[in-house]
Amino acid sequence: MRSSALVVVSAVALATAVSAAPVARATAVLQSAAGGKVGGTITFTKAEGGVKVAAHITGLTPGSHGFHVHEFGDCSAADFTSAGGHFNPAGDPHAGPKDAKRHAGDMGNIEANQEGVADVDYVDPMLAFEGPTSVLGRGVIVHAAADDFKTQPTGNAGGRLACGVVGATKAP
Repeated sequence: MRSSALVVVSAVALATAVSAAPVARATAVLQSAAGGKVGGTITFTKAEGGVKVAAHITGLTPGSHGFHVHEFGDCSAADFTSAGGHFNPAGDPHAGPKDAKRHAGDMGNIEANQEGVADVDYVDPMLAFEGPTSVLGRGVIVHAAADDFKTQPTGNAGGRLACGVVGATKAP
């Protein structure tokens, strides 16, 4: 793990540990890969049955794009490989978001319209703000291609177009 990832994860862990109230909301602001134009915000909110994932992402090519939580909250590498692989604390195979056995970070595909905009709004039962499936301090990656839900361990989703670090935010 790169030292910058340690700092980000450690800072999030420390802030969470000293917080008076449990985390109920977190946000990741996407930064685009060099020369790219992908941007947006992903909000994670504690919800009945898991964590609600809501996103508005722009600058995409029309069509499907893999959408995953990755191991590390480190977007420092130009190609975002510093975020590591898919977040997979249970060691399960890569699969689709509705499969019982999957990486915790397998959020499936987002669908960009003809203007390059993708909106997401669903509850993910595998994500949390505490314990082994906590998204805090992790990276969120938007990929160039669609996730095929089969190829191990990545879904063959192509290059990394954008990256954001999930950090605790004040609940509304």
